[in-house]
Amino acid sequence: MTLDSPPVSDPPTTAPRPAVGEGMNRGAVFWVTLAVFAQEAVWNFYDAQVPEQLRHYFSSAGVIGLIMGLDHSWGIFTQPSVGFLSDKLARRRTGRWPIVLVGAALATVPFVLIPWATNLPALMVCVVGFAAVANAFKGVTETLISDYVAPSTRSKAQGFIKAGVGLTIVVSSLISLLVVDRSLRLAFAIPPLLMLITLGLSWAFLGRHHTDAVMPDAETSDAETAVEETADGGREFGSPWAVLKDALRSPSSPTPLLMIGIFSFAGMWSALRSLMTPYGTQVLGLTRGEAGGLTLPGAVAFLVAVVPIAYASNRLGQLRAVRYGVVLFIVGVLVGFTIPTAPGTVAAMVLSSLGYASFAVNALVALWNLAPTQKVLGTYTALYTIASASGMALGPAILGITVDLTSWRCMFLNAAVAAGVTLLVFTRLARRAPDRATS
Repeated sequence: MTLDSPPVSDPPTTAPRPAVGEGMNRGAVFWVTLAVFAQEAVWNFYDAQVPEQLRHYFSSAGVIGLIMGLDHSWGIFTQPSVGFLSDKLARRRTGRWPIVLVGAALATVPFVLIPWATNLPALMVCVVGFAAVANAFKGVTETLISDYVAPSTRSKAQGFIKAGVGLTIVVSSLISLLVVDRSLRLAFAIPPLLMLITLGLSWAFLGRHHTDAVMPDAETSDAETAVEETADGGREFGSPWAVLKDALRSPSSPTPLLMIGIFSFAGMWSALRSLMTPYGTQVLGLTRGEAGGLTLPGAVAFLVAVVPIAYASNRLGQLRAVRYGVVLFIVGVLVGFTIPTAPGTVAAMVLSSLGYASFAVNALVALWNLAPTQKVLGTYTALYTIASASGMALGPAILGITVDLTSWRCMFLNAAVAAGVTLLVFTRLARRAPDRATS
C-alpha cells in the first residue's frame, strides 16, 4: 500500500459514477488527514486545558461549561458564508487551501497568548479571538476530502481522517501529562506550532498540485443527479442561505432530524471532554496534568478502532452504525458512574470513545449524502457545523448545570440520560431517512 497515487487525468464532460470498491486516492487521504490532524491538535488541547484556566476565575461548572460552549457558537454564524466561499474556490487553481492556511496563521496568535493572560478580560479576549478565527475555517478543512475522494469511498476515507483526529487526542494528552505541570506557556505553544508545520506540509504536497488531484465537477452519484434534474433543475445556488433554505424547506426532509441528532451527540461528547479535567481533580483527586491525561487511553482506542469501524460502516450504512455507537457511548458513561475511580474512568472513556468514533466517521458523510449537488458540500459541511457547534455550545453548559444541581460524582450518570435522548433521535431518523451501505 502506498500513500501516493497518480494524478487524475483530464475527465470527460460527464464522469461516470465511481465503481463500488474503487480504490481511494490514498495520497490525498493522507495529506487531508494531516491537515485535519493539525487543526484538531489545537482544539483538543484547548478543550482539555482552557476549562482549568477558567477555574481560576469561576467556581461554577455551569459557567465554565457555558463559556466553553459559547466559543463553538461562532461557527454557526461564520461557517455558512465561509463554506459557500470555499465551494466557489474548490475547482480553481488554489482550491479551498487559502482559507485554511490564513485562518490557521491568524488563530495561532490568541491561542499562544492564553497562558500569558493575567486577568479575566485578557483571558476572554484570547479565548474569544481564537474561537472566532478557528471556527471559521474548521469546516473548510474537513470538506477538503470531498474534493479528492469519490462519494463511494468517503466513509472509508473518513475513517483514516478520524484516526488522525484520534492521534491528536493522544498528542494533547501527552502534552498535558509531560509539559503542563512544568511549563504551561510552553504547553500552549506546542499545538499551534504543530498546526502550522503540518498544514504547511499538507499544502506543499497536495494543495500546490490541487488542479491535478481534484475530483471533476461533474462527478455525482445517480441519486444526486436525479435530485438535480427533478428538484433543482441543475441551477446554481446564489448564496449560502439559498442552500440552507433548500436543505430545510421540506417538513418531511430527514436533514433537520439528522441535524438534531448531530446536535445531541456532539453536545454530550463535547461536554464530557470539556469537564473531564475538573472531574478528575474534584472527584478522583488527581493533579491537573494527570486529569488532563484521562482521555489518553480512550484516544488510543479511538485511533485503533476508527478505520475498522469505517469499513464496517460502509456495509452497515451510516445511520445504523451511528445508532450502535450511541448505545456503546451510553454503556461507557454508565461504567464511569458505577466505578468512580481512575481505572473506571479510563474504561468509561475507552468505551465512550469507541461509540463516538462511529458517529465521527459517519455523521458528516450521511449529511453529504443528502446534498442536492456535489458543488455545495462545503455549505453542507456548514450545516454539520451549525448542528455540532450548537451542541458544543450548549452541551457543556447543560451538563455543567446538572453537575451544579447534583454533584461532580453524578456527571457520568447525567451524560447517560442525555445520550438516551440522542438514541431516540437516531432511532427515529433510521426509519425516515435512506441509508447507504456498500457491500
